[in-house]
Amino acid sequence: MVENALGPEDGDIIARPAKIPVPDNVAEAIRTLIRWTGDDPTREGLLDTPQRVARAWKEYCQGYGEDPGAHLSRVFEEVGGYDEIVLLNDIPFQSHCEHHMAPIIGTASIAYLPRNHVVGISKIARVLHGYARRLQVQERLTAEVADCIWTKLKPLGVAVVIKATHSCMTARGVRTPGVGMVTSRMMGVFREDERSRKEVLALMGF
Repeated sequence: MVENALGPEDGDIIARPAKIPVPDNVAEAIRTLIRWTGDDPTREGLLDTPQRVARAWKEYCQGYGEDPGAHLSRVFEEVGGYDEIVLLNDIPFQSHCEHHMAPIIGTASIAYLPRNHVVGISKIARVLHGYARRLQVQERLTAEVADCIWTKLKPLGVAVVIKATHSCMTARGVRTPGVGMVTSRMMGVFREDERSRKEVLALMGF
C-alpha cells in the first residue's frame, strides 16, 4: 500500500510507502516505558512517540524478515581468469545489541578467495545488513556473515573483520567513549595458511 504526495514539480505525484499500523499493545508498552523513565506520554511532544518508536524498531530489525543467503544465489563465472582475493573494505553498518537494545555502529571488511565464480559486490554488503538488522552480539554477527558466504559461495577462503563501538558501553554502565571492539573470523585458506591470512589482513589495513 502506498500514499500519494505532491512531488517537487507542480502536479507531480510520487508514491511513498504507507505507514505500517502499530498494534495497541506495542504502543502501550512504549508509553509504559516513557512513564517508567519519569516522563508523561500524554504531553504534546510525546503523543506520537510510541508509533514512531515502534515503526523505527520494525525498521531496525527488518533483517528478521529476510534470508541473507538468498542474496548470494546469483553468481558469475566469466571473470577473465581472476583468481585472487575479492575484498570489500570498511562497509558501514548499524545494529543493536541484544542485551540493552543499544546501537552498535561500525564497519566490516569482508573478503573471499573465489573458487570458480564471484558474486555481485553489493550482495556482500546485503548479507552484512541482513544479519546486522537484528538484535545482535558482534561475535555472532561476525560468524554469521562469514558462515553464510562460506556455505553459499563455497570459496577457497573467507575473512571477516568487524570494528564497532557499542553504546551499551559508551553511553551507559562504564561510560567509556572511544572504545572500539574488533572481531574476526577466518575460514579456509585464510585460517590454514599464514601467508594468505597476512595478505588479506594487510589488504584490510591490519
